[in-house]
Amino acid sequence: QDFAGVMHDPIINQKWAMMIGLPLTPFTTLTPSLGLLLVFRTNASYKRWDEARKFWGLNINHTRDLNRMATAWYGNQSEFDGTGFMEPSTEKLAPIDPAERQYLLGQVSLMTWAFVRSMKRHLSPPDEDEEDFVAEIRARLTPDQSDAIISAVHRPNRALFDLSVAIEQLPMHFVRKNSINGNLSIFEDTLGGSERLLSSPVPLFYSRHTARFLSTWMLFLPFALYEPFANSWNHIIMVPATSFIAICLFGIEELATQLEEPFTILPMQGFCDKIGANCDEIVSWAGQGQDDEADVVRQNLEALMPSR
Repeated sequence: QDFAGVMHDPIINQKWAMMIGLPLTPFTTLTPSLGLLLVFRTNASYKRWDEARKFWGLNINHTRDLNRMATAWYGNQSEFDGTGFMEPSTEKLAPIDPAERQYLLGQVSLMTWAFVRSMKRHLSPPDEDEEDFVAEIRARLTPDQSDAIISAVHRPNRALFDLSVAIEQLPMHFVRKNSINGNLSIFEDTLGGSERLLSSPVPLFYSRHTARFLSTWMLFLPFALYEPFANSWNHIIMVPATSFIAICLFGIEELATQLEEPFTILPMQGFCDKIGANCDEIVSWAGQGQDDEADVVRQNLEALMPSR
C-alpha cells in the first residue's frame, strides 16, 4: 500500500513469502527464561561492583583511622587517664622535636597515599595508567622510595611494606603501634579481595549464552510481531516497537557487561586523591591540643566544673 492508499503486488510474490509471520507462543514461553538470565547476570555483575566499591570504602575509612591514631599518639607512652604502659624503671621518651614529628608523620601520610595509588595502578588495565603512576610517585616520594615501588613485582605489597616501616619509626609504645598496624591487615584484605574480583570474572560461557539467547530472540521477534501490527500502514509500527524492545533488553545486557569489570568504572583516581588530601590534613594537626600550655581537654573540664 502506497501513501495514496493504492494496493500493489508485493516485491516477493512467492508462496513462502506469504508465511512470513511466526506465532507469539514460543516467545511468550521463552520470555521468563530470558528474563531470569538477564536478572541473574545483572545481579552477579552488580554484586561485583558493590564489593569493589566497599573495598575502596574500607580503604578510605581506615587510611583516615591510621593517620589519626599515628598523629594523636605520636610520642605518647601512656593513656590520657594516667594508666602507664611502661615500667617505672623504663627510660621515658625524649621530648618531641616538632621538625622530626612533621617528617615522620609526613612519611606515614605519603606511604598511605603510595599504597592506595599503587593499588589503583595494580587494578587498572596494563597500559592505561603507567605513565601517570610513575610521574606521580616520582613527584611525591624520594628517588629511593619511588624506585623501590616502581621496580617491585607487586607494587601494592612494596608500598604496604614501606608504610609498615614508617609506622615502626614512630616514637610510641608497641601496643599503640599494634593498633595502628591492624589497619594494614585490613588493607591486605581489601587488596586480596580486589585481586579476586579482577582475576575471577563472570564465567564466559554464561555471558555468551545470555548474549546468544537474547540476539536470537530479538532476531525472530519481528516475524512474531508482523501479524499483530497488520492494522498499521504496511506493518510500520512493528519497526519502532521492535527497536524499543531491543534498546531496553540490550541496554540491560550492556549494563551487566560494564558492571562486570568494576575497576574500569569506579573513580579510583578520585579516591586516591581524596585519601592523600585527607591524610595530609590529619597529620598537619600534630600537637594541637596536646601541649601542656594548650591542653584543650583540661581547659574544657575546668570550665565545666562548678565554681567553689
